Amino acid sequence: MATTKLYLEDIEAAYETKFSAKVTKANEDSVVLDRTLFYPLGGGQNWDEGTLVGPNGAIDVVEVRGREDIIHNLGSEHQLEIGDEIVGEIDWERRYAHMRMHTAQHLVSGIAYELFDGVRTVGNQINLTHSRIDFNPISFDQDMLLELTEKTNEIISLKHEVTDLNMTRNEINSIMPPERTNMDLLPSFIDELRVVKIGDSLDLCPCAGTHISNISEIGEISIIGKKSKGKGTQRITYELSNSEFLRKKKSNII
Repeated sequence: MATTKLYLEDIEAAYETKFSAKVTKANEDSVVLDRTLFYPLGGGQNWDEGTLVGPNGAIDVVEVRGREDIIHNLGSEHQLEIGDEIVGEIDWERRYAHMRMHTAQHLVSGIAYELFDGVRTVGNQINLTHSRIDFNPISFDQDMLLELTEKTNEIISLKHEVTDLNMTRNEINSIMPPERTNMDLLPSFIDELRVVKIGDSLDLCPCAGTHISNISEIGEISIIGKKSKGKGTQRITYELSNSEFLRKKKSNII
């Protein structure tokens, strides 16, 4: 049975930091749990880190991967066995940095599409201190980057809420062009998707990542670099200031 992904229950679930679970599989240096708050590597977003506290004490979680079974790679011998009950806690600062960066990426990608003739996002990488987005086809000059930065920060100041919902492919396509949401790149057999929405469809994009619940939490964005990746693709790198409102974590064991 696949691991239940607690962080996907709703937008607010991304703010939870503690959970209880049982070990369903155990190897020398990793375990699979029946449920988890730990986000695995995927969608351009890096994994969560943190700890698992089991019968023999706390163990560091150093890497998380997988799609159905979420594999928690541990930093030391763990002595955990199938059926053991654990309490997990994610590294909140790392998680929250990724949440802010990922929502910022959605916003920048959507605004760039509107400003620059439907330019597409063809790649992204979410990191702690800075992140990047690859666009195609485009050749940014400084005026374009300034316009993109100013427009993004203007939208952030409007404090739109971020929500998630499940939608069918046709429902998404009726609101946003497939090339904006990259819907045309998803396998055709996938019909129902989790969608992250900013404001009243200011941006709407299929995504299984963790996000903040209001874009005001992004703070202010600065584009700090651009690089050509060939064939009409350019990569921009951005960083975020500290937001005025830094959301406090929740500590419930769910």
